[in-house]
Amino acid sequence: MELVYTDAKTEEQCTSLKAAKKLFGGNDALAKSLFARINALKQAETIKDIIVQPTFHFHKLENKGGRNLEGCFAIDVKSRRDQWRIILEPIDENKEPYVPCNIDEISQNVRIVEIMEVSKHYE
Repeated sequence: MELVYTDAKTEEQCTSLKAAKKLFGGNDALAKSLFARINALKQAETIKDIIVQPTFHFHKLENKGGRNLEGCFAIDVKSRRDQWRIILEPIDENKEPYVPCNIDEISQNVRIVEIMEVSKHYE
């Protein structure tokens, strides 16, 4: 799958071990897990390859705290116990979000995702 990033900061966090460690307060295990997740996303043929793996805990995000997260999803950086998530949005070949984003219907066709952020989304 092709990955695009919302901004340079997010891209650096996902591609530089030093930046990832800084993001996670020096936690080497979380940084390595983030790299493994990013690699798995790149290796996947479509988003469906990620959805079907329970360890990723792929889930839809709800609009919360004034943020419009319609069409956005998250996967765990490491596990359910850790609060860190990779926030992503499926996009089409024109780099536009799917509207409406019915993931069950489009999952076999989604070959590009936008990595929006890596964060403790639920805080």
